[in-house]
Amino acid sequence: MSEKLRLVCPRDCYDTCFIEVEPLSLKSRGSTLNPVTGGFLCPRGNEDRKRVFSKDRVLYPYARLNGKTSDFIRIDWETALNLVAEKLSDTLRAHGPGRILHIEYAGNMGLLTMYYPLRLWNRLGAARTDWSICSKSGHDALSLHYGLSYGRLPTDIPSSKLLIFWGFNAAVSAPHIWRLALDARDNGSFIVSVDPRRSETAKRSDFWISPRPGSDVALAYGVAYHLITGELLDYDFIERYGEGFEAYREEVLKWTPDRVESITGVDVYSVKRLAELYASLKPSITLIGFGVQKRVAGADIVRAVALLPALVGVHRGFYYSNSKGFFVNTAKISLEDRFQPSRTVSQVALADLIEKGEFNFIFIYNSNPLLTLPRPDKLLRGFMREDVFVVVHETHWTETARAADVVLPAPTFYEKTDVVIPYAHNYIMLSRSVLEPLGESRDEVWLTCRLSEKLGVDRDVCVDRNEALRLALEEAIEGSIDELFKGAVLTLKYRPLSEYQTPSGRIEFYSKTAEEKGFDPLPRVIEKQEGFVLLNSAHPLYTHTQFRDVYGAIPGIVHMNEHDALELGISEGETIEVYNNHGVVELRVHITQDVPRGVLWSPRELIGLNGVAQNVLVGTEVQRLGGGPTFNSTKVMVRKKEG
Repeated sequence: MSEKLRLVCPRDCYDTCFIEVEPLSLKSRGSTLNPVTGGFLCPRGNEDRKRVFSKDRVLYPYARLNGKTSDFIRIDWETALNLVAEKLSDTLRAHGPGRILHIEYAGNMGLLTMYYPLRLWNRLGAARTDWSICSKSGHDALSLHYGLSYGRLPTDIPSSKLLIFWGFNAAVSAPHIWRLALDARDNGSFIVSVDPRRSETAKRSDFWISPRPGSDVALAYGVAYHLITGELLDYDFIERYGEGFEAYREEVLKWTPDRVESITGVDVYSVKRLAELYASLKPSITLIGFGVQKRVAGADIVRAVALLPALVGVHRGFYYSNSKGFFVNTAKISLEDRFQPSRTVSQVALADLIEKGEFNFIFIYNSNPLLTLPRPDKLLRGFMREDVFVVVHETHWTETARAADVVLPAPTFYEKTDVVIPYAHNYIMLSRSVLEPLGESRDEVWLTCRLSEKLGVDRDVCVDRNEALRLALEEAIEGSIDELFKGAVLTLKYRPLSEYQTPSGRIEFYSKTAEEKGFDPLPRVIEKQEGFVLLNSAHPLYTHTQFRDVYGAIPGIVHMNEHDALELGISEGETIEVYNNHGVVELRVHITQDVPRGVLWSPRELIGLNGVAQNVLVGTEVQRLGGGPTFNSTKVMVRKKEG
C-alpha cells in the first residue's frame, strides 16, 4: 500500500492507532506497523471516513453580520480574515492581550493542529487556559512522589504477571491496550478491575473490587496495611530507591482492616487478596484511569494508588499517561519558549469567567466547550454577551460553532498532514493527507499565518510546517526527522523507569515538595458520599462529542441500582429527572445490578431528553491540587417526571 495512504488517528485516546486507507473507497483498517494497534480499529476508527463527508461538516466561512441572534451568512475567506483581524486589533488596542482568550484541547492531537496555532496567541500575549479539564491533577499528584508522571509502556503488558485496571474501563476507553491485557492473560497474567461500577472491563476481569466512589485512598492504604503487616514488602528496594517511608508507614498503620471496610465497603478478604497479588505476581502494572481523578479527592487517589507498586519493588509500576516521559519540545513549536501568555485561567471554571465578561475576544479550536466543560449554560450566556466576540475554527457544526459570531472551516485529519504524539505508547509515523480539503476548509498552519500577516506579526510567527515539526521532534526521536518525513515508523526516546526527578532523586513516599507547596505530604481521604453521586465515562461509539453524526445522539440514559429504583418506585425505561441546584436533566432509566446503591452512571457529555446538557449538573469547583474537575463527585437527586 502506498505510504501516502497511511494515517495516524489523532483522537483523544490512549491507543493512537496507525491506519491504512484504501485509495478509492477510503475504507480503513488497523495497521500492523504499530504493535499496539495490532491490525484492528475500534468502531470510531472504522467509520471515521463518514465524518469526513458528514452533512454536519463546516465547509465555508460564515458570520453573523447582524447581531448575536441573527442567521449565519456565508462569506469569503478574505472577508472573514479581515473581520477577525479587526476584532482582534480592536481588543488589543482597547483592552490589551489579557482580554483575548484562546480555548483549545485535544479534539485532534497532531502537533501542527494542536500546537502550531499557539504561535500566534503566545506572540500576542493572549490569555490561555491551564488545560486542567482532563488529566492535570493526576499529573501534578504523581510529580509529588515520582518527579514526572510517566510509567510503564503498553509494550510492557505482555511480560507483566499482574494487570490492575484502577478506575480504568480499558475495554471501552483503550480497546487495544485491553487486547494486549487479554493476550497476556492467555499467557498466564491475572487481571484485576477496581471500579465502583461493574464495567465492561470488570465483567471480563479475573477479580473485581467495587469501592464506594471516592474511597480509593482508604482502599490503597488498606492494601498497603496488609503488605506491611504481612511482611510482604521489598525492603531492599524501598531502602535503595525510597525516601520518607517511615512517615508513610505510620499513616498506613492507622488504616486497620475494619476501618478500611467501613469507608470503602470492600470486605477485608478482598483487600488482603489484592495485597497478596501485588506481592506474589511481579512485574505488575497498575493502570490508573483519568476518570478516577476527576473527583474532589482525585489527585490524592492517584498518589495513593501509584505508590503501591513501589512497596513491592517495581520501578514506576503504574501507567497513567506517558506524555511526560518523552522529549518532544512543544514549547518550540508553540513559541512558548519565547513568548508567555498574559494570564492563565482555569479551564474547569471557564464558564464563570466568561459569563462575567472577563474576555472580549475568544478564539476556539479543537474543542467543543459548550458540551465538554462544566456549566455550559453559564458558558453560553457568556458567549452571547454583546461585548464578547467568538470565533470558532471547526470541522463540524458543533454546539460551540453554532454559538459563535464567526465560524471558519477546518479540514479533518484525512485532509491534512501531521504528526501525532501518543500519550500511552511511543510509536510515531507521519500521518499524510489522503484527499484534498473539502469545500474551502483551511488547516491551522494556513490560518495562523494568514491572521499573523493581517496583524503584522508573521515574521515572528510563521515557519514552514516541516520546520515546525523538526523543532519539536529533532531531539525526541530514535532515528532522523528525514526518515520520519519519508514514512518510516520511529519510536520516541523514553526516560528511564528507574529515574526519579524529585528533589531527593528517589521515590518520595512522604512528599516534602507537597509540604512546601502547602499540600498534604501524604495522600488523604477527604470525601464522604451522601445521596446519589453521578458518575460518567466513555461510550464505545463516541470520542467525547465526536461521532454523533455517525452513530446518532449519545444515549440519554442513566443506570440505577435495582434496589434504589424499587425504593423510589421507578420502573425500567421510565423517564426521570436527575437534578441539583444547577439544573435538571431528563434521562431514561436503566435498572441494573452493575452500579451499587447510591450511584448513578451515564455516558459522558450527553444531552438529556429535555435538551439540557448533562454537564449543567457539574459545578465549576476545582481540585486544590492541580485544579482539575470534579465531574465524578457530582451530587444529584432523582425524581419521577410528572405528566
